[in-house]
Amino acid sequence: MSDTDTRTIEPLSRRRAIFGAAAVAAAGYAATSSSDAFAAAAYAPPPTTSDVSPFNVRIPQIQLVDLKRRLAATRWPEREQVSDWSQGVPLERLRSLVTHWEKEYDWRRGERQLNSFPQFRTNIDGLGIHFLHVRSKHETALPIILTHGWPGSVFEFLKVIGPLTNPTAHGGKAEDAFHVVVPSLPGFGFSDKPTDKGWNLPRIARAWTILMKRLGYDRWVAQGGDWGAGVTTWLAQQRAAGLAAIHLNLPIMFPPPVEGTPNSEERASIAQLVAFDKTLSGYAKVQATRPQTIGYALTDSPVGQAAWIYEKFGDWTDSNHDPESVLTREEVLNNISLYWLTSTATSSARLYAESFYTDFSTQKLDLPVAVSVFPGELYRPLKPWAEKIYSQLFYWNEVSKGGHFAAFEQPGLFVTELRQAFRKFR
Repeated sequence: MSDTDTRTIEPLSRRRAIFGAAAVAAAGYAATSSSDAFAAAAYAPPPTTSDVSPFNVRIPQIQLVDLKRRLAATRWPEREQVSDWSQGVPLERLRSLVTHWEKEYDWRRGERQLNSFPQFRTNIDGLGIHFLHVRSKHETALPIILTHGWPGSVFEFLKVIGPLTNPTAHGGKAEDAFHVVVPSLPGFGFSDKPTDKGWNLPRIARAWTILMKRLGYDRWVAQGGDWGAGVTTWLAQQRAAGLAAIHLNLPIMFPPPVEGTPNSEERASIAQLVAFDKTLSGYAKVQATRPQTIGYALTDSPVGQAAWIYEKFGDWTDSNHDPESVLTREEVLNNISLYWLTSTATSSARLYAESFYTDFSTQKLDLPVAVSVFPGELYRPLKPWAEKIYSQLFYWNEVSKGGHFAAFEQPGLFVTELRQAFRKFR
């Protein structure tokens, strides 16, 4: 080959290489941009009317692919400077959970679990509300509405629906049966996201009253913990039409109704509340004051979303910061994945801005109230306090184990509590 041939071929090869690399880069950019654009849209449930319409979950596969891509590209911080959870979720604990999420977890299993229950959506006060509705085969069953909190979801209650609706198959009697309604809070899960301010606890309670009436129930009871306790308390405060009684696993007594000098029991409970406010409440203050800002981080990073939620499973379960000792990894990741796939980090945080410093507070109630106290709760509420604000406190029990996510952690004990508490309202 002549020098002239060599000089001609080399520039041509270089040009081909440069153009080829540019084409690959452009294709990669287009694929990334397309994936990011899809992820930004997230999953949107179908529109609703006032009709009660059947609903099934089917997350598009491209969202699951995008999730795996994002998990694989995580940029991790350095490890914590302490040997406990006092600075947040330890690095290696979260790495292990995220590795499982990326390589082994299958959302489709959780999706099938959800779809094994009858689900519906209906429009109430301009918002599409998602809910599970499982009727008991026992016609004398007592209707009950169960409300989750943050960072929970309807997944919290899946293990108790069977025992509540079909007690004869789960160690109970026919007279223990419930018709069960489990809604997703506005801005959570497959309920619509409010676009305007105003969806606070009292408004949600009014929506639940409409929902129970729409389902044909003229006499019913309600249960909740966390934000669910807030909604349930407001149902009682509003004396919702048809509501016979409520059950709380987190009675809202902030501040506690203390009279005179606190005794030793009261001082211990007050100290728990003070410690919570000082060391564990940062998430609530951020979400109550700047939900939009924290929302950018959690909506963009699945690992950020996972850490934000997993921390609470560590702090709030009765597990000594070992949540997988009371919940399976799949249960934890089902809940985290629901927030991620529905892109509800921001919309769920806004409930704090709506109600945390206003409606989530001590309310005197004149409706029958039952309380179950689980030992791993954020603080230990006291019966004398409850008697001061609940004029018809008819049931109080301190359970042997379990924490903030009572139905999720200890479904058997939770079911027993509801059976015992509401027996007199049959």
